Amino acid sequence: MRQVTPLTDGWILRDPDGTGDPLPAAVPGCVHTDLLAAGLIPDPFLGRNETEVAWVGRRDWTYETELAAGPGAHEQTDLVFDGLDTVAEILLDGRPLGRVRNMHRSYRFDVTGLSGRLAVRFASAYAEAEAVRGRLGERPGAYAEPYQYVRKMACSFGWDWGPTLVTAGIWRPVRLEHWSTARIARVRPLVTAEGGTGRVELAVDVERTRVEAPLTVEAAVGGVRARARIDGARGTVRLEVPDVRLWWPRGYGEQPLYDLEVTLLHGEEPLDAWRRRIGFRTVELDTSSDAHGTGFTLAVNGERLFARGVNWIPDDVFPSRITRERYRRRLEQAAGAGVDLVRVWGGGIYESEDFYDACDELGLLVWQDFPFACAAYPEEQPLRGEVEAEARENVVRLMPHPSLVLWNGNNENLWGFRDWDWEPGLAGDSWGEGYYLGLLPRVVAELDPTRPYTAGSPWSGSWLHHPNDPAHGTHHSWEVWNRADHADYRLSVPRFVAEFGWQAPPAYATLRRALPGEELAPDSPGMLHHQKADDGNGKLERGLARHFAVPEGDFDRWHYLTQVNQARAIAAGIEHWRSHWPVCAGTVVWQLNDCWPVTSWAAIDGDGREKPLYHELRRLYADRLVTVRAHGDGLVVAAVNQSAGDWHGTLRLRRMSVDGTVIGEASPALAAGGRTVAEVGVPPELVPAGPGEFLVADARGEAGDAEGLRALHFPAPDREIPYPRPEFEVALAPDGITVTARTLVRDLLLQADRLDPDARADRGLVTLLPGEEVTIGVRGWKTPDPDTARSALYCVEPTR
Repeated sequence: MRQVTPLTDGWILRDPDGTGDPLPAAVPGCVHTDLLAAGLIPDPFLGRNETEVAWVGRRDWTYETELAAGPGAHEQTDLVFDGLDTVAEILLDGRPLGRVRNMHRSYRFDVTGLSGRLAVRFASAYAEAEAVRGRLGERPGAYAEPYQYVRKMACSFGWDWGPTLVTAGIWRPVRLEHWSTARIARVRPLVTAEGGTGRVELAVDVERTRVEAPLTVEAAVGGVRARARIDGARGTVRLEVPDVRLWWPRGYGEQPLYDLEVTLLHGEEPLDAWRRRIGFRTVELDTSSDAHGTGFTLAVNGERLFARGVNWIPDDVFPSRITRERYRRRLEQAAGAGVDLVRVWGGGIYESEDFYDACDELGLLVWQDFPFACAAYPEEQPLRGEVEAEARENVVRLMPHPSLVLWNGNNENLWGFRDWDWEPGLAGDSWGEGYYLGLLPRVVAELDPTRPYTAGSPWSGSWLHHPNDPAHGTHHSWEVWNRADHADYRLSVPRFVAEFGWQAPPAYATLRRALPGEELAPDSPGMLHHQKADDGNGKLERGLARHFAVPEGDFDRWHYLTQVNQARAIAAGIEHWRSHWPVCAGTVVWQLNDCWPVTSWAAIDGDGREKPLYHELRRLYADRLVTVRAHGDGLVVAAVNQSAGDWHGTLRLRRMSVDGTVIGEASPALAAGGRTVAEVGVPPELVPAGPGEFLVADARGEAGDAEGLRALHFPAPDREIPYPRPEFEVALAPDGITVTARTLVRDLLLQADRLDPDARADRGLVTLLPGEEVTIGVRGWKTPDPDTARSALYCVEPTR
């Protein structure tokens, strides 16, 4: 059998300039993490240290170790790198084994019988990108950095939420593989299901040392086995598994996974094996035209669904630090918020198997971008060959995962060509269209015809419509954050909102760790450095001022209110768009996570702490949601029922004044079928008459809704509402606190990390009517005390 020897120990890092002694190196890892471990650079996540380490990405670096000869019992030994970041020459005792220039690929070198000093010499990614730019000419992009000229994680070069930390290193595992006669080079599984039968067709490619050796491949899954002969370098095995259990996205069913094993045999002697877990399901993308335009609706196992999504960026700017446990924790947070789709954004990477394994287990659908984002990409060599090679490798690598349901050609490049003044400057030069509308769909159609492909996000389906036309295909809604009030999300109903978002700072404890010793203010030096968006603070303040009196000189209030505004903004969009299902078939919030501590659009900050937005997503993405929206000259309550069962109950509608007086009340019936939206008109006499009134809509139904669902409608911005001064009592409860309101208390928030950096609350913003109470669970709080808890409670206060 093939024997594997990991090459993780004994590596050193050298500066090729000869300045400084060699350092111990961690593999997998990168230069930055090795320099950090040696104490030679400051933590770039703290303060403004990012600028102090910019030199690292401009240098060349060399990794070295001793390579021992392989065991004599095997005919061939291969040196295998799962990931090299990015441009490198590999040498053994000074003799070149090969050159590489793509972070997104793996590499294999024959080192049979060889031993000696193994060196991996990394050139600066800047030097490579600038050299390619010099040969192929300038191409426009959203940022000045040359990320489109090298096949590397684009956000290494900085983004509007990320630092500029241009990495180099052996970022994924490296090993020696020893084998004889033949090995499995590639397995391409086509997994389908129809009529209760699961079908697996396996195209198995082999590499041989002995051309004449007769080979057989055996496959087994779900108790079914089959064999086929290998003719030359390829064989095909087909299996049919009766009575398979279908894999479903979370909220629609279970996620049964089947062990699939492929064994390469010489006679009855096993030579090599390949193992994965698969799931049986079908996926379709409905982009048919209708009265509203061109749809974009995912259907799994024939069930059309509203996608409750989040955008995913690399969880660390140094991806080699992301462990299997960290992937699992972050994705469990996504599932806990009601998310059922995760879009892997195109400025990052093809994630590790650990990411997709977790999505398979948790029932999280994966939308996978190819790594192109916000720039015109040259289509000439040396890039074109690299793009095809990486696409072919990664399509096949990720095919076994049932969670993967969509391939997407790029992020915003088709839109950029049309709207960002690229077209005139390019003057006919290549810019990536040939990848998105030619090369990539051909690769997907050839290798993975079981999954749909879309050319980009946003994309209207063809050049007959504007790429970001909300009536056709996918839409990115950024004009609202950049220029308008978040209430403007309610002005349109896109077919599928693949990006929209609103910024807020990270948790207080995250800021305190990232900016040690700094007196925090929105415009303090560290806060400004950890705000990467163009005019980010200006947009935060203008967005805040439309709803609240912006606090002057009170950082804590500013911090709280900007987090409230973020949650309110996302709620405005999702409530509106979900209430228009099936015209709108999904929302993908920008963004779930951060790669460092920063003011950003994330729901979970760079230290893994959940912002109020995260808890709001749990409400917004629940199977059942009630919301109030305008309808003509009046109001309706929309009851969104994404569960399979019918929803029958009663709505309690109350028109109230802010002092707690009930002005009018009604209790109409509520009935929403499974996977539908029902509307209930609000009687005209219950519509609030001015800023001192509001509408409460409580939905009560079967036992599963014991806590009830509530929607609130305030007809005016908070700065115009004559709120009473909030009064409430705080008492300790088992594993938390109980807050009892004596007045209207709007958007109460316990910032648990102010009690203890390790403390977490189980809910975010909650509005209480007079006499109501809420229990907030708190874990990680070492010394519970009601007075201390009160100091960490914030709510909306009357405008002074």
